[in-house]
Amino acid sequence: MKEGDDLSISFDAAKFRAAPDADMTAASDQSQGDALLRRILGSLDDDKAEDVVTIDLSGKSQMADYMVVCSGRSSRQVTAMAEKLVDRLKQDFGVLSKVEGKEAGDWVLIDTGDVVVHIFRPEVRDFYQLEKMWLPAAQQASLN
Repeated sequence: MKEGDDLSISFDAAKFRAAPDADMTAASDQSQGDALLRRILGSLDDDKAEDVVTIDLSGKSQMADYMVVCSGRSSRQVTAMAEKLVDRLKQDFGVLSKVEGKEAGDWVLIDTGDVVVHIFRPEVRDFYQLEKMWLPAAQQASLN
């Protein structure tokens, strides 16, 4: 071997890297979504949310894996629950959520990516009946 000969082989690492297994990626995404859902439900429970309904959107929508619908007793409680939830998700998961409606406090939408959360005042929730659009008929009957 002459001086200057290089024994290393150069290659494009991006081409060499194996593509992630789709089942493994889906499983890890699902477990992350489940952990996020558990934290959301825990936060809402801590803040005394009422009539919490979880809707599995898997296979129904590509926008999220779950939808959570709940009520607060007043505009002030709705706003406080939303603020605390957003803060907790940022601290625990590093999730930056999109929030709509916090100023009015009647209906706050929190989009975390995997889970969409709707926090209503009871009168507003009764008016829109959002969960009835997404729940199967059998589960709707149990809400009445």
